[in-house]
Amino acid sequence: MGIFEPFRAIGYITSTVPFSVQRLGTETFVTVSVGKAFQIYNCAKLNLVIISPQLPKKIRALASYRDYTFAAFGNEIAVFKRAHQVATWSKHVAKVDLLLLFGEHVLSLDVEGNMFIWAFKGIEEHLSPIGNLQLTGKFTPSSIVHPDTYLNKVLVGSQEGPLQLWNINTKKMIYEFKGWGSSVSSCVSSPALDVVAIGCADGKIHVHNIKLDEEIVTFEHASRGAVTALSFSTDGRPLLASGGSFGVISIWNLNKKRLQSVIRDAHDSSIISLNFLANEPVLMSASADNSLKMWIFDTNDGDPRLLRFRSGHSAPPLCIRFYSNGRHILSAGQDRAFRLFSVIQEQQSRELSQRHISRRAKKLRLKDEELKLKPVVSFDCAEIRERDWCNVVTCHMDTAEAYVWRLQNFVLGEHILKPCPENPTPIKACAISACGNFAVVGTAGGWIERFNLQSGISRGSYFDMSEKRRYAHDGEVIGVACDSTNTLMISAGYHGDIKVWDFKKRELKSQWDIGCSLVKIVYHRVNGLLATVADDFVIRLYDVVALKMVREFRGHTDRVTDLCFSEDGKWLLSSSMDGSLRIWDVILAKQIDGVHVDVPITALSLSPNMDVLATAHSDQNGVYLWVNQSMFSGLPSVESYASGKDVVNVKLPSVSALTSSEADDDDMERQVLENSGALQASSFSISHKQIPELVTLSLLPKSQWQSLINLDIIKARNKPIEPPKKPEKAPFFLPSIPSLSGDILFKSNDSEADGENEEKNKKDQNSMKNFDALESPFSKLLKSSWDSKHFLDFTNYIKTLSPSALDMELRMLEIIDEDIEEELIKRPEFISIGQLLDYFINEVSCKNDFEFMQAVVRLFLKIHGETIRCHPSLQEKAKKLLETQSLVWQKMEKLFQSTRCIVTFLSNSQF
Repeated sequence: MGIFEPFRAIGYITSTVPFSVQRLGTETFVTVSVGKAFQIYNCAKLNLVIISPQLPKKIRALASYRDYTFAAFGNEIAVFKRAHQVATWSKHVAKVDLLLLFGEHVLSLDVEGNMFIWAFKGIEEHLSPIGNLQLTGKFTPSSIVHPDTYLNKVLVGSQEGPLQLWNINTKKMIYEFKGWGSSVSSCVSSPALDVVAIGCADGKIHVHNIKLDEEIVTFEHASRGAVTALSFSTDGRPLLASGGSFGVISIWNLNKKRLQSVIRDAHDSSIISLNFLANEPVLMSASADNSLKMWIFDTNDGDPRLLRFRSGHSAPPLCIRFYSNGRHILSAGQDRAFRLFSVIQEQQSRELSQRHISRRAKKLRLKDEELKLKPVVSFDCAEIRERDWCNVVTCHMDTAEAYVWRLQNFVLGEHILKPCPENPTPIKACAISACGNFAVVGTAGGWIERFNLQSGISRGSYFDMSEKRRYAHDGEVIGVACDSTNTLMISAGYHGDIKVWDFKKRELKSQWDIGCSLVKIVYHRVNGLLATVADDFVIRLYDVVALKMVREFRGHTDRVTDLCFSEDGKWLLSSSMDGSLRIWDVILAKQIDGVHVDVPITALSLSPNMDVLATAHSDQNGVYLWVNQSMFSGLPSVESYASGKDVVNVKLPSVSALTSSEADDDDMERQVLENSGALQASSFSISHKQIPELVTLSLLPKSQWQSLINLDIIKARNKPIEPPKKPEKAPFFLPSIPSLSGDILFKSNDSEADGENEEKNKKDQNSMKNFDALESPFSKLLKSSWDSKHFLDFTNYIKTLSPSALDMELRMLEIIDEDIEEELIKRPEFISIGQLLDYFINEVSCKNDFEFMQAVVRLFLKIHGETIRCHPSLQEKAKKLLETQSLVWQKMEKLFQSTRCIVTFLSNSQF
């Protein structure tokens, strides 16, 4: 275990596997693949409802039916019921490429032409296929479809061009279609009987009658790419949608046999899947550009418009930064998109608008991507002025202007920052001042200029007057930074010269030379340290006030890609193209942890709370999150779980935080806990290691332990206003007799009926006796011998009880009638009260579940206080409980008072 453990990946919407659509009641759900896991979206708002556990290999095909999802990975098929894997089908020798839901069966087809038939009703008993067949001849399957009303028959398309119609019941090929001399890339059945649409790699769509083997109509894509997806409308409109390898969706009118409309820039990459929702004028599309979109046909001219969508980066991110106190991540990718990802809720993730790109592209007949700003190479943000004006500045690849963004409105700002208009060169670095009023930008020509963010007006340039230059550095400016009081501005040049400027006067105060080319700098405003990376892979830390090097870190063997300080300035994180992520302790001047991943990290950012680390990787379109274990483990020192100088190999986080095996283990544990009645308690036994001098809270909902304190008030408030109404009396001519069960029994003149009534009364009396003989788990746990394990079991049990149930259990121990002292101390209720006092003494001294225990003790004393007052043996235990409670609370009160004093002192101080 290291400091940062893999958590999950965000920003993945779909992959190159066709999705599966299913309808449950009035709602429609779509299942999409994201690498080794799948996600299920509700089509009503495209909100994420289920994320599956991670499978050992990437998913190659999907199918779904009601609560079941079938995912083919490698040569196996995983069967999930919602998010829990219930079975694995493994009979294929080759990789499974196609899955087809076929009534109560699933057909799987591998690359070698082996087709297996699986039954998923009673799936626990049927783990073997119920049948299989082998496709004949030189036939590599590429698509499979079940023509409507064709009983037990499937149509299989091939990469060679021909198609075959098979009867899976008799396992015989019925007919072979010659094809059209081109590979079949997609095949779909139409609402009309005997008609299917076949898409080919040459861009042609053949609407074919398979009963007569006659072609009805042929369409051809103008863009010439392969037809990768097809779908027929089912709402009564004679429409056929087709998707191509260039991201274009074409809508064909089947009655008029011509093209009706074209969505030119539907996606930035190849269309993977299309599907018209059942009996709705809505078309869903998925693409390899990591997006899922819904189009609605509600315009007067019949053209579709974008209804809703979910999208992520279609190319790897270049820069990432935490924003909004760690709740969001700003990400700039190679796809020219600037995105805001939500760490908490995926629905809040979005792309920042670049102002009417789609409208301008449509007028100019260009792609949206051609009008977007070039990829961002560097950016900086400040939250302090978010509501007033633009608070993000971006530098773009080979662009001589810097752009500002207003994150409150998620839109590109109105100002463009243009430094050195007489000699424009690409901007390479930018920084926003701590006050949020100014932006400083540096160019490839060595020019540094300051701008006002509110007006976009230049506020002067920085010149090195000592050498009588009209620029700040000889070569490219690779980094700029501002201190926390707008006193200093630090800049670094490519040739290794670092300069410290007076921020307001724009005069050079000091400078020094590293002696080698610089790659990147990062400045920490709190401790005043500047971290630099040179082309010798060495990280150096400088004190910009003392003008000397204070730390030097060696260890990376390849180019360092990014640096990041922790919020308190104690840690420095660095990533490299050698695949390593290293954590350096600035105070101890040594490496305290290191991990190695298979895909090199290109960008990283640590949240302000230091609880989550975000990383971006080469050739990966998502953002990966890592959890800081030191925040939650409760271990006293980092050295107890960090790797030190060693670099440990770890796997990248997955879309799902669980693997399939872990999900199964979790499911089994849940079933065991359900049987023992301790399901809720499992959520609270996370860590029993105590942090010295502190108390541990129970993590229970606030309402649960507060209701124990205010139970009398709640009962009085919920008391019915009207008295209960009497039940209707039986007719006078049907005399009744009482019964223990509460049912009305009517007398009968028949002796046999009277015998049955007497027998039922005896059964009721026996059941009441059995009920009295039953013993609650509360009483059983009280009677068991007290040790650490039983203390924990008892705590977990009472956590599962509702406030009213716990109140009832405590009141059942109440002693009502007064007995002689010798007899009283032998009663089970008296013994249980004493055991509960011992239990409270132990729990309060251990400082576990502190707030919950305080509420339970208060309720206990309220019910049994009089009994404890009257008996000396119980009084002694109560005194011990009071002493323990006072000792624990005095320590906590001392900590609270110390914190209050510090806060009061700092709030009254003037800096």
